[in-house]
Amino acid sequence: MFKRVENELEFAMFNGIWTTVWNEKGFEFEFSEVFLERYVVVTEEGHYVGSIEIKPYAEDSSMNEIGPFLEHPLIQAEMGHIAEIDKLAILSTFRGRYVTDLLSAIVHYAEKHQISYYAMLLEPVLMRALRISYHVPIQKVGGRVFYKGEDVIPSIVNAREVYMNKERFTWLIDPRHNVIKKYK
Repeated sequence: MFKRVENELEFAMFNGIWTTVWNEKGFEFEFSEVFLERYVVVTEEGHYVGSIEIKPYAEDSSMNEIGPFLEHPLIQAEMGHIAEIDKLAILSTFRGRYVTDLLSAIVHYAEKHQISYYAMLLEPVLMRALRISYHVPIQKVGGRVFYKGEDVIPSIVNAREVYMNKERFTWLIDPRHNVIKKYK
């Protein structure tokens, strides 16, 4: 299940997840002072295994130094309805099983806050998996760029297409059924 980071313990778990994954991959750490929302993924057993951060997108965003986001017609047309995705991470022993929780979290946030598109820097393998396995509507904004330890592809995810056509995305988790089972 995915859940908003709501307290210091969850914030510590959030930071522990993405810094573990970044360290494993050799990425440079970048702590965000400004964000819109943070989510963690929690297993049914109560293990914190995934993280994602949603940040505001603006014309002066550092993302524009990595890829030509600002020049893209979708970004220009929807300014004010764009956000950035950062710190998308799943601990290595849980990869593959909890991608839908992270995707569902960003779609849920987008629908609730009328976000049309997300600007992202995606690893090529992850981008391929999102397109092929999950049919996520993604557009490349530029070619591969080496950034903070690995090649990434500047991309735009069409969140609006997902939340306006939920029936096409069978992996989407309904937030009303997104609960942790309590064990005694």
